[in-house]
Amino acid sequence: QLQLVESGGGLVQPGGSLRLSCAASGSPLSYYAVGWFRQAPGKEREGVACISSSRINTYYPDSVKGRFTISRDNAKNTVYLQMNSLNPEDTGVYYCAAKDACSGSIVYRGQGTQVTVSS
Repeated sequence: QLQLVESGGGLVQPGGSLRLSCAASGSPLSYYAVGWFRQAPGKEREGVACISSSRINTYYPDSVKGRFTISRDNAKNTVYLQMNSLNPEDTGVYYCAAKDACSGSIVYRGQGTQVTVSS
């Protein structure tokens, strides 16, 4: 059973940066593609980044492309999401998920970490 724990969220001013971490235990995270998602009140869940198990492929929607960067350190069983140039529309609960492929289904997910962008 893979367990995922997110950290690094918080309150940041517009234009600021945060780095989220997704630490895995119970199984090698390297077996899975890993995606980051966000959920804001009244909005649908949105995928903001995904990285393949091989680390070769990454995917971002236009809303975050050029501002967010996903990376993984398989030796540390951890995936990161570097978020720059944050704006209030980036506010939400961010959670990571292990997937069978970036285009596939979520197999495991964490509980999430709150990101609030406000002045």
